[in-house]
Amino acid sequence: MKKGEEARGIITEYRFPDRGYILREDGKVLIKHAVPGREVLYRVTKARKGNAEGRVLETLAPGACERRESLCPAVGVCGGCLYQTLPYAEELKLKEQLLQRLLGEAIGEDFLWEGLTASPCENAYRMKMEYSFGDAYRDGPLTLGMHKRGSHYDIVETDRCELVHEDLNLALRETLRFFRERKVPFYHKLRHEGYLRFLLARRGTHRKELLLDLVTSSQLPTEEERELLRAWRELICSLPFEASLKGLLHTVTDSVADAVKNERTEVLFGEAQFEEELSGLRFAITPFSFFQNNADGAELLYEKVGQYVGETGGKVVFDLYSGTGTIAQLVAKHAERTVGVELIEEAVIAARENAARNGVQNCRFIAGDVLKVLDEIEEKPDIIILDPPREGVNPKALRKLIRYGVPRIIYVSCKPSSLVTDLEILREGGYHTTRAAGVDMFPRTPGVEAVLLLERREPASDEMTI
Repeated sequence: MKKGEEARGIITEYRFPDRGYILREDGKVLIKHAVPGREVLYRVTKARKGNAEGRVLETLAPGACERRESLCPAVGVCGGCLYQTLPYAEELKLKEQLLQRLLGEAIGEDFLWEGLTASPCENAYRMKMEYSFGDAYRDGPLTLGMHKRGSHYDIVETDRCELVHEDLNLALRETLRFFRERKVPFYHKLRHEGYLRFLLARRGTHRKELLLDLVTSSQLPTEEERELLRAWRELICSLPFEASLKGLLHTVTDSVADAVKNERTEVLFGEAQFEEELSGLRFAITPFSFFQNNADGAELLYEKVGQYVGETGGKVVFDLYSGTGTIAQLVAKHAERTVGVELIEEAVIAARENAARNGVQNCRFIAGDVLKVLDEIEEKPDIIILDPPREGVNPKALRKLIRYGVPRIIYVSCKPSSLVTDLEILREGGYHTTRAAGVDMFPRTPGVEAVLLLERREPASDEMTI
């Protein structure tokens, strides 16, 4: 096939996490964002050495399992959900098959597969949304929502998203209406001109508290900006949210990167954080804190981690990539002490505050790159927990921690395809997967969490290169 060529086909084989294959007589075409059984019209975007990649232009016919009517008007266009039309039982079946096959191929030996645990909530589970201001097409009217699938610029309005509580949809709708009426310009990513950038929205699942943060550039005159923010604050404070409005913030960033960077934040109303409860502990959450998006699912995930950690009495546990210290504090209940390492300093500060809030005194949190910090820590671990970002663990860091020779490593992965690469290095260092499970933290999307217990055997070779 040639680049630019269009064809139709049925997604008949599937690969993790969001890619499918259309099988053809002349080879395979890798198609992103496809659901098994669908007949699609696609365009080839890459073609080389007999292989091709393409993207879906149109769904011509649904798959046999697609029996659910989606209430979201942006389904198929928004870059978020993929499985809106699948009944949840079918989605779970598909995810478990994919995850089990992926791990089976990567591990290459017998291990105990303990199944995929369903999320307690299929809808309205997300605690955080990062909405972008922009337009749906070039020079179109202001909109606020998610990026269009496959686009860095076009924004899809998502004011009826099924993944969030109606409080967040209400905040989005009213904020968009407010700024549309006043014809306030959004920040143009190519010209670096404009004012409105993002709306960060966080809502606690258990304590039901709401935090909103308007992120802008500094490109409005001071008096005009002050009056605008005052009027927006009055609007938001008058809305009939089910949750308690805990704080209303304004963050300024002039970074050219299309990402939220906290250069300066002021409190317009209330406080700059709220609290959430998880597994009997309390955690303070700011707009920029890392915290699991699915609180009920997170409790199931951490329960599984605790099972794999096992007996910790008198032991030192390293929690690497510890975020705001959730796992470290849960493990600390029975361990001699835990050491958390996290690159983002703000998250480390929050972890220390959370530990103090919960009366956990045998936790120590260190800010820094795991690769470097491992050379500086005097303690030696008895157990290591890894919960890295999506790209996985730095290979050099993996080889360093292998040299500790701990009997057990627990690996928590939000992107199992990255996990596969890390497993090769761990296996080379003598660690073999004995138990594995999945937890569906992200219903309606291709995302799924994997938890693995790796136990040490004699390495295949004595040489490990750092």
